[in-house]
Amino acid sequence: MNLDERSSLLLREIIYNPQLKNKDLEEKYGLSRMQISYSFSKINDWLLLNDLPAIKRSKAGFLIVNPEVFSFLKDENQKEKALPNYILTEKERAQLINLFILGKEEILSLIHFSSALKVSKNTALNDLKIAQELIKPYGLKIVYSRQNGYEINGIEFHKRRLLLDTIQTILGMYNGETLIYELISITKEEIQYLHGQLEKIERELNLTFTDEKMNQLPYILAVLIRRIKQGETIESTFYIHYEELSDTKEYQAVELFLSEIKEIPREERLFITLKLLASNISSYDMLTEKIAPELMHALKKMLLLFERNACIALRDKDNLIRLLFIHVKPAYYRIKYHLIVPNPYVEKVDKAFGELHYLVKRSIKPLRDLIGHPIPESEIVYLTMFIGGWLERQGDSIHYKTKALVVCPNGLSVSKLMNNTLQKLFPEFIFLDSLSIREFQQFELDFDIVFSPIILNTNKRLFIVKQLPTEEERLQLRKRVMQELYGYMPSMLSVDEIFRIVSKYSDVKNENKLKKELHSLLEVRQELPHIPNIKKQERLDLANFITAETITIETSVSDWKEAIRIAAKPLLTNESIKQQYIDTIISNYNYDEPYIILGSHVAIPHASPENGVNKTAMSLLSLKEGVYFSERIKVNLIVIIAARDKEHHLRALLQLSELAMSKNDMRKVVNAESKQEIVSIIRNYSEKDM
Repeated sequence: MNLDERSSLLLREIIYNPQLKNKDLEEKYGLSRMQISYSFSKINDWLLLNDLPAIKRSKAGFLIVNPEVFSFLKDENQKEKALPNYILTEKERAQLINLFILGKEEILSLIHFSSALKVSKNTALNDLKIAQELIKPYGLKIVYSRQNGYEINGIEFHKRRLLLDTIQTILGMYNGETLIYELISITKEEIQYLHGQLEKIERELNLTFTDEKMNQLPYILAVLIRRIKQGETIESTFYIHYEELSDTKEYQAVELFLSEIKEIPREERLFITLKLLASNISSYDMLTEKIAPELMHALKKMLLLFERNACIALRDKDNLIRLLFIHVKPAYYRIKYHLIVPNPYVEKVDKAFGELHYLVKRSIKPLRDLIGHPIPESEIVYLTMFIGGWLERQGDSIHYKTKALVVCPNGLSVSKLMNNTLQKLFPEFIFLDSLSIREFQQFELDFDIVFSPIILNTNKRLFIVKQLPTEEERLQLRKRVMQELYGYMPSMLSVDEIFRIVSKYSDVKNENKLKKELHSLLEVRQELPHIPNIKKQERLDLANFITAETITIETSVSDWKEAIRIAAKPLLTNESIKQQYIDTIISNYNYDEPYIILGSHVAIPHASPENGVNKTAMSLLSLKEGVYFSERIKVNLIVIIAARDKEHHLRALLQLSELAMSKNDMRKVVNAESKQEIVSIIRNYSEKDM
């Protein structure tokens, strides 16, 4: 009795993943409960015929596979017996066809596929169609001609990418090594020789490849060398930067590795070097090539961002960075040269580490900037698993922390500022993100509370908060949130009140210093590693943006539209923005739900950077008589904000919000007769320690 294809597939799946439940199999293979039950009935019949115990199901729904079954199917001595009864799936046969073509030594016809795979010609033709679909993402195509038989057309570099992925996939199949030996006539002696050469490289570089990579690399190198000898070589160095790879220890090792093989072009030596650099390793001495210190620096910045985003202090961080470096160094080359390998854990990590994975993704920018390419999901998953494991080891978990969202309808700058304010006010919470209303409606991760200036449709706890609350409003908000969540009111001590009592009964030598230390003592915060400010030239002060050249003083204007046009004119003149930016601000403006108002009388009209921002800039219009930005809101200062990103203008925006809170200084700005008077007031706020 032979197993049908579906039953064979399910048996192999539970051999490799014995903890799966029925539901897991249903979701993965799109099968009904009845279909799976039928297949397991056939599997058990087949096992009984081979004198093996049947597969049972535990009370919790897990499948129980007797160790005898594992031994029978995996024992080297039993492979000859088990193989005839194992039926390859269509996709597995398609993978084998692709390897057959890439590693061919003769002209291939349909008969070759039919004979090697033990299927009919019609089945082989259908498998060829599936193989064609599998190679489409690589920009390749299977073609046939009488003269050359079946070939894969396309750029050789992309064929190499296909080869790497295909061999990895086949080695993961049941009896994969035997299939490769039979399909492309590679001998065990050849693989053993290459295995020995790789061990020599390990000694030369003082590294240790993972068992998985040590198993895969000999087969990959065997097919690569065969293709090179057949003249199937990489066309140019377009994809591989010689300067970046030639000074690595890996390149020196490849020179040694290939010393016995004649006429290997430089491009091929570089490609094999790249494959070694991109291979996972389990231990690694620090290398001296240029990329190592830059990569270490990017990892440090990434972890600092993660600590800030997750409100968690990572312990023994130097050791964590060292271990991360071991993984990320090969990932650097995989990402840069598009040698990404599939990650079987992507879906599982999304379910098990959803919020953590989201926070890691939000912290990945330093690494992305260094590599110059987006970090693929498969690589971020590895980082999530690594950091998640580290947190478990140190006894921390974000699962038990309160997870908050900030929802703000008023644009990127205001949303960022509001999120920054709330993070300082609630350092014990994890703020997953600041979102627009539409983004919030599509947000899929779990969260506990929402902060927003408007009422939202949500079944979570919602706290209505002003976009820029005063100090008193912030204190009241903290009391309200803590009371609702934890049932207690945190005591809020006033520095001024303490100072009044102290000075009443003693002589204070330095008032400012005493107040500063009291503020430091009473400040509600969590002790996290210090995140250094972005350099001064990167995160600029308000005085860097609002200068005499970007200030306009008028008595009055006809309406808010004219106010926006006049306020934005200096930025148009110095080419910081295009006319499109002004038009977008006006067309997007909702008079019934006006732009965020700082304090009582400052409006900050802005739009997204893609709508015509050339560089980050600000301009200010001062109106003595003011202008209505809604039926009830009249403003005297209009500050146009043109932001290219989330960071450069944030410090200036914080300083502007401080100014907007001061009634006295606002009055001075509105009544100023000259631009220089306004500049002097603004300079005072730029000199404050933010």
